[in-house]
Amino acid sequence: MSDAESQTNPTLTPDAQTDDFEAVDVFAESTDMDLRPGADNCYKCTACDVSCPVAEVDDEFPGPKFQGPEQWRLKRKEDAAVDDSIMSCSNCMRCDDACPSSVPLSQMHNTARGEYVDEVMDKFSREYVRNRILANYGTLAQLGSMFPRLTNAVMGNSLVQKVNEKVLGITAERDFPEFATQTFREWWNERGGPQVCSEEKRVAYFHGCYSNYNTPEVGKAMVRVFESFGYEVVVPKQRCSGTPMFANGMLDDAKRAAGINAENFAGLIPEGYDIIASCTSCSMSLRQEYPELFDIDGIEDVSEHTYEALEYLRIHEDVEGEIREASVSDQSFAYHAPCHGRNQGLDRQAVELFRELDGVEIEDVGDSCSGISGTYGWKEEKYDKSMQIGSDMFDHMEHADGSVGMTECPTCSMQMEHGTGYDIKHPLQLLEEALV
Repeated sequence: MSDAESQTNPTLTPDAQTDDFEAVDVFAESTDMDLRPGADNCYKCTACDVSCPVAEVDDEFPGPKFQGPEQWRLKRKEDAAVDDSIMSCSNCMRCDDACPSSVPLSQMHNTARGEYVDEVMDKFSREYVRNRILANYGTLAQLGSMFPRLTNAVMGNSLVQKVNEKVLGITAERDFPEFATQTFREWWNERGGPQVCSEEKRVAYFHGCYSNYNTPEVGKAMVRVFESFGYEVVVPKQRCSGTPMFANGMLDDAKRAAGINAENFAGLIPEGYDIIASCTSCSMSLRQEYPELFDIDGIEDVSEHTYEALEYLRIHEDVEGEIREASVSDQSFAYHAPCHGRNQGLDRQAVELFRELDGVEIEDVGDSCSGISGTYGWKEEKYDKSMQIGSDMFDHMEHADGSVGMTECPTCSMQMEHGTGYDIKHPLQLLEEALV
């Protein structure tokens, strides 16, 4: 159990903890958690503020320390409302990784955003409507993918983009991601489901929204690679991981999605299935944010059995040995590690693996945030800041030997392509090329 979940102060001795201790709610009306111990662990070193990409480019943003422990202290002493600056947090979660005291900063931020949206934000405002649409991309994508060519033509029209910016506040500077003519799930059903049966090696694929509707080639690569290692792959029904909902304070939406995902995946775990995600934000959501925020049956099992795809293969298979024996046509890549990958300790895995692949040169373009942070860079008022944050990555990519980008995150890939014009590959696609 983490400090964030504990009902007692870990800094007190057992004798000092009394039976009549009364937990203090962090935010009004919150019944899910008590973040008091986590807030008290903050000793104001400001490591989180230094690591925050938004604070670096936005002088008005007070930073993660204020948004987490300081804001809680204000509420405790003055019963103050959540500050509206919480909506400027991009949910990159780099502050979690930076904190030397393991203060649950992103958990605090998610909770504060949820309260701000529920109790303060005007539900008829342009910001709320826009954020609700962006947070529920899976619903929009499901509708758009029914008529992909028509949707792509309409959403790619410059006039429509300008109307979206004027009416909804969705920036016209970005090209809307195109929908695939066949979704991953349509392909999966057409091929007849699993092609390998195994009692020992089983995985359940969490493909997420983007690999299903926009880049099914990533999902196909995942399936083919895992089947080449002898895994039985199943694809349960699923909802969005909740990442864009967390970032926009739509916690009720996120909880509904988490409940469906927990129900559909947790039942497979006793049958020997682990959960595999091809998107680092999806794996982060299932591993960390679900158990931090929601008390749902099966949620802990889902968290404990979730892995990012390449991570899982490196743990359970000699993928390095396979790569050393393989080769591909000459290719050079500029690799960006997503923030949510870094938070899971996965920032070097693609570089370390593919340096062993004959025909490939791969260069890490640094530890800067890409700047898009899911829906953050799609908002009109945040677009320029998003590009400022991403400028270091763009510069490093331009000076790298490779002219093709690589990342595990779909929105990072949008930003990389938008800022440099490079084509972007997922590591699973290169792995498929090398081994399958």
